[in-house]
Amino acid sequence: MIHAVVFDIGECLVDETREYGTWADWLGVPRHTFAAMFGAVVAQGRDYRDVFQVFRPGFNLYAEREERAAAGQPEWFGEDDLYPDVRPALAKLRADGLWLGIAGNQTVRAGGLLRELFSADVDLIGTSDDSGASKPDPAFFVRVAEAVPYEAEEILYVGDRVDNDIRPAVKAGMHTALVRRGPWATIQWDTDEAVQLPTFRVGNLAELPQAITAFNAQGR
Repeated sequence: MIHAVVFDIGECLVDETREYGTWADWLGVPRHTFAAMFGAVVAQGRDYRDVFQVFRPGFNLYAEREERAAAGQPEWFGEDDLYPDVRPALAKLRADGLWLGIAGNQTVRAGGLLRELFSADVDLIGTSDDSGASKPDPAFFVRVAEAVPYEAEEILYVGDRVDNDIRPAVKAGMHTALVRRGPWATIQWDTDEAVQLPTFRVGNLAELPQAITAFNAQGR
């Protein structure tokens, strides 16, 4: 049975349209051009950070984040950047008695923003910078499992990427849910892994509570 649900962050809870738009602006590239190249890189199965190299060879994402912060343009997201189904889904899952967590590849600053938004709603908020391991490194999921008071097979990890979320979480012994939104899920949705690996495939987070309830009823 599933007793805990842990959510990825970008393109699962947070719509990253603002984030990538501001990066296009920082690079001096039209937003539609940056978005088109981003989609091409994802479709080719490459690291999304390759997009930056196209427009500025030698680009260092961490150094540029610091420069942006120093220039008064730090990374930022807020309530308006959450997908509209996030708050209702969390509330329903909590009402159903599930333990809830948020864990993804994010910076320390992003972790602070997440705590401002979600501290009252979930039991765990963790980032790759906090744990020292980034997805899809198996160590990331080991640390998530260690932080959750249930066995790995009782955890559902929810994400938008087969490569970073679903595949490694399954290898870690967790159940998984692939949510269809953002560039990765849209591009990967019809692949064999996207069809065969997840415990659930959902169009939005509002579908999760009923899916989990039905799944758990089968195990009783």
